[in-house]
Amino acid sequence: MNCSNCGHFNDGGKFCVKCGHKLQEEAAVSQAAAASEYQPQPQQPNQRVRQAEKVSKSFFSYFAEGIKNPTATAQAAGESQFVNALITVILYALSIPIMLYVGWKLLLIQFVRSMFKLPIISEELAPSDMEDFNTGADLIKATDINSIIHFNFTDFVFKQGIFIFIGLAVIIGATYVASKFGKIDVSFKEFFSRFGTFLIIPTALLLIGLVLAFLHVEYFSYFMNFGLLSIFLVVPFTIASFKQSGTNGLDHIYSTLIVYVVITIVLTFIANGLGEEAKTIITRMGNSSELNDLF
Repeated sequence: MNCSNCGHFNDGGKFCVKCGHKLQEEAAVSQAAAASEYQPQPQQPNQRVRQAEKVSKSFFSYFAEGIKNPTATAQAAGESQFVNALITVILYALSIPIMLYVGWKLLLIQFVRSMFKLPIISEELAPSDMEDFNTGADLIKATDINSIIHFNFTDFVFKQGIFIFIGLAVIIGATYVASKFGKIDVSFKEFFSRFGTFLIIPTALLLIGLVLAFLHVEYFSYFMNFGLLSIFLVVPFTIASFKQSGTNGLDHIYSTLIVYVVITIVLTFIANGLGEEAKTIITRMGNSSELNDLF
């Protein structure tokens, strides 16, 4: 051990043989320094994890407040709520194809059952035919047909989700342009935030429908329809929330009608896209030997 006073090396003992300095104090200081040097440092949480936690807490608080007080929350939403509004729009766009992927069998059963109820068809059916259909419907519900016809989740959900998101972007852009004709002076980010906030309730309806679809409850389709049709209310609510009385420019009623035309065109394209997917599913069902063996 080297003496801290004179630097002389000592093989042992309590005191330095050269200057008489006490060595035990030096040993205690060295041990304490070594212990502090090798003491494990507390692990800091990952920056991205902390950021994700912060964003999720902010979004859930924003979403809950938007359900509780939709008008007040929307009017208070500025550019700072842009990220939360964007998450809401993404949830709205993705929940529809996920719901259709999970519940398309129930929709098919509902469609056939409604066809059976038509007078022109029901008069020709015997009671046993309806019983056979109900038996077949129960068999369809219990069968994983997605794996039989190779109905790919990623291909359907993400492709249609991106398509719907683009459609929503077109609707929001058209609504923003219409508001500009109405002499509403507001940035796009603030307008987007308010639109997204008014979209919270339709998104909540779609999420409820999604849960019901996972639980195989046929009423999920009602929530899906309400969520889709509610966007016709989001447009006038958003424009009217900015429109001040006595402001010059295009009346918000005409602005709303213009955007409704755009919405109708967008929904038509979305319906055509989903229709093509439905044709693909039906074609795969017809060509599936496994499905034919099942029945």
